[in-house]
Amino acid sequence: MNISKWVCTGTALYAALLAGAAAAQSVALDIGHFLDKPGATSARGREEFSFNRELALEIERALKRRGLRTQLIGTDGAPIRLSARATQGRGTDFFLSVHHDSVQPHFLETWEHAGEARNFSDRYAGFSLFVSRRNSALEASLACASALGEALRRAGFRPSLYHADPIAGESKPFADRANGVHYYDNLVVLKSAASPAVLFEAGVIVNRDEELVLGQAGTRARIAVAVAAGLGGCLDAKGTKRER
Repeated sequence: MNISKWVCTGTALYAALLAGAAAAQSVALDIGHFLDKPGATSARGREEFSFNRELALEIERALKRRGLRTQLIGTDGAPIRLSARATQGRGTDFFLSVHHDSVQPHFLETWEHAGEARNFSDRYAGFSLFVSRRNSALEASLACASALGEALRRAGFRPSLYHADPIAGESKPFADRANGVHYYDNLVVLKSAASPAVLFEAGVIVNRDEELVLGQAGTRARIAVAVAAGLGGCLDAKGTKRER
């Protein structure tokens, strides 16, 4: 055996592996809300934060399977200011804030579940994606938001679209209607992020049927695979980089 040739080949392979690792894109996964202020309450009384954390952890696993590096923000549920979330995400190539949706209060109705009166609305369902025109990397944010929406649609999910309705509290213009992407310029985590950034509302948990679907492990896995495919493909194609 030619030992010198073997050593050179092994060294080259190791260098290639290191180069590949160095080139891997990184994603900050922001778990929306925290234990003391858990966000929306579902039609059956479950807090949004728990939905967000479960889905973010599933998305993290899917991203890692694609070779992407991840950073979780807010896993323990401790209070974190919105601007601090964006600061914690600095140094990554993309910032994704994971949420679950509600509706405007005047759409809520009341039903009884497990002996308690709960608010619900079956009027809307579906995912939504948001970008901020005040983000320093708007073009990349929008490209990846559209890629996420397309991947989710291919996986069988549908955008809600109602955030563009001309009513109080909504009127968020479309950035990409087909893929459920809206402009929401003043969202702190988006406009403060040093990288391309998207806020993802996975579905409407005050909708009684959609709440049950979103609570299923299989649904979380399907969403996570779609998010990883859309985001991974976008980052690879665009060579998205954070602000230096």
